[in-house]
Amino acid sequence: MANRKYIFITGGVISSLGKGTIASSTGRILKDHGLKVTNIKCEMYVNIDSGTIRPTEHGEVFVTDDGLEADQDLGNYERFTGNDMGKVNFMTTGQVYQTVIERERNLEYEGEDVEVVPHVPEEVIKRIKQAGDDADAEVVITEFGGTVGEYQLVLYLEAARMMEREMPDDVIHVHVSYLPIPQSIGEMKTKPAQYSVRTLNAAGIQPDFLIGRSEQPIDESRKEKLAWIIGVEKEDIFSSPDCDSIYRVPLILEEQNYAERLFKKMGREMPDKGHDDRHDEWNGMVARLTKAQEKGKELKIGIVGKYFETGEFTLEDSYISVLEAIKHAAWAHDRKPVIQWLSAESYEKDPSAVKELHDYDGVIVPGGYGSRGTDGKIKAIRYLREQHIPFLGLCYGLQMATIEFARNVVGLKDAHTKEVDPNCATPVVYELEETKAVLKGSKGFGGTQRLGAYDCAIKEGTKAHKAYGQTLVSERHRHRYEVNDTYRELLEEKGLVVSGTNPELGLVEIIELPDHPFFLATQFHPEFKSRPLDPHPLFMAFAEASL
Repeated sequence: MANRKYIFITGGVISSLGKGTIASSTGRILKDHGLKVTNIKCEMYVNIDSGTIRPTEHGEVFVTDDGLEADQDLGNYERFTGNDMGKVNFMTTGQVYQTVIERERNLEYEGEDVEVVPHVPEEVIKRIKQAGDDADAEVVITEFGGTVGEYQLVLYLEAARMMEREMPDDVIHVHVSYLPIPQSIGEMKTKPAQYSVRTLNAAGIQPDFLIGRSEQPIDESRKEKLAWIIGVEKEDIFSSPDCDSIYRVPLILEEQNYAERLFKKMGREMPDKGHDDRHDEWNGMVARLTKAQEKGKELKIGIVGKYFETGEFTLEDSYISVLEAIKHAAWAHDRKPVIQWLSAESYEKDPSAVKELHDYDGVIVPGGYGSRGTDGKIKAIRYLREQHIPFLGLCYGLQMATIEFARNVVGLKDAHTKEVDPNCATPVVYELEETKAVLKGSKGFGGTQRLGAYDCAIKEGTKAHKAYGQTLVSERHRHRYEVNDTYRELLEEKGLVVSGTNPELGLVEIIELPDHPFFLATQFHPEFKSRPLDPHPLFMAFAEASL
């Protein structure tokens, strides 16, 4: 596309500043003003994707329709813009180097010396342009992970510099930096932001915009000081103070004329027609969440998990899509979401501790891997089933619910999953045949699970059918084990309803109990498709039952 614009988002001083939220908000704002946008996340690590990284190490592994295991920022891109992301929207240093080496092996460089510069940055540029082409986007927003000054980021910054040199009128740099307010001083300090911009300058890049992350808004005197020192116009310095919801950030930036300045920098007229409806849709959603947060009754949801010694921050990062899906559904019901982490291991140490589940309107058992805490999860699910407390199981949660039902209702006392006990006598959950075949000829585990979107046929007259309102849906998967079809007839005879199956392979996708207020579990991850403007139907049904 002629005159396509490229916006690069970089960060400075500290990580976890919220570059992903700024990139997502920029996409939302431009889309509201009528432009077609797409987002890209560039990660510094040498991993090929995020699939082999522990969630407690780097946050949630987000899965796209085409089976990409990506950084959690792609989830925010989808939730903010409403655009589906895919493999073209994510790159890692590992991917880039792998492609360059493969090309060298195939003589695609025609005998030329293959150098880190320019060939690696050229591959980065190629991928960025390809993402724009695939989406037919007018604006491509590329977020660089990490902070400027990190050694790993140098080649990505060089790619951005080379692109600006190639097309000086089509590249815009947005730098997000931290302005701390030390408690002992009580005054906002600009030096860290100054240093991070100088570091960016050292890579040959001058930012067009500075967005200051801080506890409080940036005052005018500091904007003037920053503008003078770092060479950015005062009108192009924006404040992104702490707020109670990331969904407010587009409105906070809009109030400061961020869109107007972006359009001016892009050399475009800011359109008026059609903007109000799109903008009002987001405004209306934020108004609903504000009302729910301030005046709504609470919707108290418990999440039964493990890894509690890692701290609540890490837990929230590991299950960010689940948390956001709960919020979307709660706000849609005019309720204030109150979410509490519950330790599965505590139920193993003290079985009577499960009685605390009565304190919650509904309980979720989310995805996960490994043996730790499984008995505690099974005890929790049994209590939820017997006490008629609304329950939603996600991926591993479905497998644990199947084991619980097999043991305590069907009477298969040895029922288990082969993931935990490879030699179990009654494997009601076992390894997918398709992944067995892949692993047999593979040297590794990366990318060998059942990944991406698959169809699910919904049985009429079930809770799942009532929630979806249709008989065929597409949902995203990330798992290596499934319900063993050998035991399915026996489970169904005892009252377990298989309300969703894969139409091609017959795999169990959804289970539920008809004589329970809400006992439903999915093999897929519905949280990956929930958006603030379009909450997921199953989370909506779960929230309604929990009310």
